[in-house]
Amino acid sequence: MIGILQWGTLAVCGVVTLARVPSALRGENRSLFSIFALMTVAILLSIDAPYLAVDRVLGGLNVANLVLRFVVFAAIFFLGLRVARGFSADDALRLITGPAGIAVAAAASAAVVAVFFMMDTAGSTAGLVGVSAKDGRNAALVEYYGAAGRLYPAYITVALFPAMVRTVRGGLPALVRCSAALLALGTVAISLSLLSPVIPPSLGFLRFVFNYTAVLCLVLGLVLVWVAKVLAKRAPKKQASFT
Repeated sequence: MIGILQWGTLAVCGVVTLARVPSALRGENRSLFSIFALMTVAILLSIDAPYLAVDRVLGGLNVANLVLRFVVFAAIFFLGLRVARGFSADDALRLITGPAGIAVAAAASAAVVAVFFMMDTAGSTAGLVGVSAKDGRNAALVEYYGAAGRLYPAYITVALFPAMVRTVRGGLPALVRCSAALLALGTVAISLSLLSPVIPPSLGFLRFVFNYTAVLCLVLGLVLVWVAKVLAKRAPKKQASFT
């Protein structure tokens, strides 16, 4: 089930990214293409086989996991900017680009790097499972590393959540409200991922459910925003053809 969820999410992200290539080549909405491309890379690096292949090229020290963390940070930052501006959420934009947002990004980045270099990362292992199994110290450090990696995405999505709720309750077209609902659900899933350290091993699959549900909801929410924008542009043309 987890494998289906992983590869299915990768397929959705990959298809959406490829669909945006023509527009990106024309210089249209390149930021949207960048978000989808970064998310595709992040999902690819979260799957065992691609992760192991990439990490072995990088020296077999799980540097690919560190790369993955910063790819996620970049994707969530650009997504936050895009959504905040698209929904005219000035409050969220201030939280993302203002002093608080910069401080959280810097703190999370420093924590991720510091904890990574404190671990014994020798030996490629997806999800740092092998690192965690080495001893109690590494197991604890892997948990701290994961918590640091989830901090910034959770901050961005929590900043966006009020604007998404306002949009869902507003009088905008149904497609826009559906996109806001999906984005809001994605923010909830990312926030729930903060509970990973306290999820018992018997329910470990929930970590994957939260993570991939978040990605799917965020990607599909952005796709609906894109579709709504395209339809809005076409509407005046159709009206003109009848006059």
